Order: sequence, then C-alpha cells, then structure tokens
Amino acid sequence: MDTKDVIFKLRTTNGLSQDELAEKVYVTRQAVSRWENGETVPNVETLKLLSKLFNVSINTLLGSPQQLVCQCCGMPLQDDSISKEKDGLFNEEYCKWCYADGDFTMDFWKQYINLGGKEKFDEFKQQIINEFNTLLHVDGLPKVQDLNVLSGSFINLEYRLPNGQMAKFLDDKATYLGSQLECEFGGDRCFGIAANMEFLLVCTYEKDGANPELVIYKKR
Repeated sequence: MDTKDVIFKLRTTNGLSQDELAEKVYVTRQAVSRWENGETVPNVETLKLLSKLFNVSINTLLGSPQQLVCQCCGMPLQDDSISKEKDGLFNEEYCKWCYADGDFTMDFWKQYINLGGKEKFDEFKQQIINEFNTLLHVDGLPKVQDLNVLSGSFINLEYRLPNGQMAKFLDDKATYLGSQLECEFGGDRCFGIAANMEFLLVCTYEKDGANPELVIYKKR
C-alpha cells in the first residue's frame, strides 16, 4: 500500500476530514490533499506527528517498505510490538519487551550499550559465535550463524545431573545470548545454546523444551 492510500485509510477510519487532520498535524488542508493524491509525502517531523496521532509506525505510514527487526532480540516487528519513547513516539529499532520508556529492559544489552554502543555489542556477539563454532565440537550441532538476546526466565531449563539431582544453570532475572538450532542428524530434538561473559552452554530438548539434557557447560 502506498503512503497516499495509508494516510487516506487512517484518516477516514478515524472519522477525520482533511481539514481536521490538517489542524492536528499543523499543515494546510491542501497539504493533506496532496499527500492523498500522491503528489507529495509528509516530511519527517510531520510523519512523527501522524505516527503518534494514529498510533502506527512511520514504516507503516510509508507503506511498510522494510521488514523491521528488533536490534536487541531479533524478533520481527509489527506496530503492536514496536517500542516507544517516553513521549509516545515509536522507536522502530526495538521491540517493546527489550526497550520501553527510553531505556533498555535487559541488563545484558544495557551494559554493552553503556560500555561502547551497538558496535561493541556486535563485536562481543561475534566473538561468542566464533567460540561456539571453534571451541566446542558437538556432534550434530550446526554452525552458529547468529545469536539473540534472550531472557533467562524463558531458557532456564532444569537438567538431571549424573548423580540424579535436578539443577538449573541460568538466572531467571538475567539475559543471555542464545539460539535454537535444528540437529544436523534430524530427529525430534533441537539444540539450545546460551552464553554470557562467563560461560558457554549447549543442551538438547524436545518440543517446547521437554526432556532437556545438558551437553556442555564450559567456562570461558
């Protein structure tokens, strides 16, 4: 859908005339008419006002030319999952679970942003990927291509140890770099990997994390 069609649909769905919309975003009725005729598109500041008014992302206003992805956890973004700043404007780089009200919600990501920004975080993530691919030799584990930031509460599985006791190795309140990978040999078990500054962990499990087994827990 083109920008002109998006604006027309949003305006009419919300029961606004061109004059009423123009008043709300501080432009003339003629400007709104030109947008809806496809003659021009709103400038950046007006797009922000339209985004806030209609509660849609700028990406949506522009006809969704990009598939937005959270730069923290890697989740594909839709308007109802995009984060917002304190002033209510969309922040189209992150999902609302990783970033809210002008701050990161996950300690792991926040720490690296504070230390050196996204570039330093990406360097660390690549280092972890390399360690999974070169230091660990697990049969059936495919090459690790990418890692997402994951909450410990979602991936903290309980494993049966050789002595029969059950144990967890992660902190529900912490965040980790991790991923799920299909076994190269097929079957109904997947690999789960997780890491932070201190360790690398590899496990296997069935659907929905059932019957987990710890494969490797290695200090870095």
